[in-house]
Amino acid sequence: MKKIVLKTALLGSLLVSAANADIARVEIGGGVWQQKSDGGASYNDGIKHGIYTSSKKTNDNAYAWILIKHPIPIIPNIRLEYTQVKDDGVVSGIGFKDFNLPSGVLSTTARYEMKQYDIIPYYNILDNTMWTTIDIGLDIKVIDATFEADNVVVNFLNTPTYKDSQTLALPLIYGRARVEIPSTNIGLEADGKYITYSGSTLYDIRAKVDYTFTFVPVIQPALEIGYRVQNYDIKTDDDHTKMNIKFSGVYAGLMLRF
Repeated sequence: MKKIVLKTALLGSLLVSAANADIARVEIGGGVWQQKSDGGASYNDGIKHGIYTSSKKTNDNAYAWILIKHPIPIIPNIRLEYTQVKDDGVVSGIGFKDFNLPSGVLSTTARYEMKQYDIIPYYNILDNTMWTTIDIGLDIKVIDATFEADNVVVNFLNTPTYKDSQTLALPLIYGRARVEIPSTNIGLEADGKYITYSGSTLYDIRAKVDYTFTFVPVIQPALEIGYRVQNYDIKTDDDHTKMNIKFSGVYAGLMLRF
């Protein structure tokens, strides 16, 4: 008799979880990430060498995201994200590939910025089953990077600001786990993106807590606060340029659930 009662209770819990699973859903969010940078980059081709060192300042940058879930199992769901990271620093040494420091100058100011666009197709492994959601997928991270250095020499000419821009797309594995605390409007969530290849590693990890206001039946606003870490440990194929820099800090924002 006890076994029958336990099995019935377990079946009831699973049915309730299945009923709570979302057939279709849209979420939109955005806020501010208070990020602190640490690390730098170096260049050495055997003749010319230079070092870029982060000033370890804290910058506030906006982020935004949208999640679209649909009821067609074979087609992946989609999540789109935008964020920006910035760093101020100092270049010292002789110079980098395309510029030199002026004769007698030991260092000069420089800046580094990355605008990131993440395209994430993903599948639900668990969809609010026993209050738990697990997603796995692929992140195509498109990075629009810009580096600037002040008062340098380019092609034997004194240049007030040297600027180099590059756009690249990187594939990363993506995973997300979420737990809804029963009888509350609180959710705990963590997600991560990761790739390592040929001596280079990139990861982007977040952990957050959010609270959803349920007084509006169709559009439910929510608050989120969390901590995010991005780390770039990258070297070029010729080993001349190496970058090891981390951005980390607290973020907070608003969400809308449809």
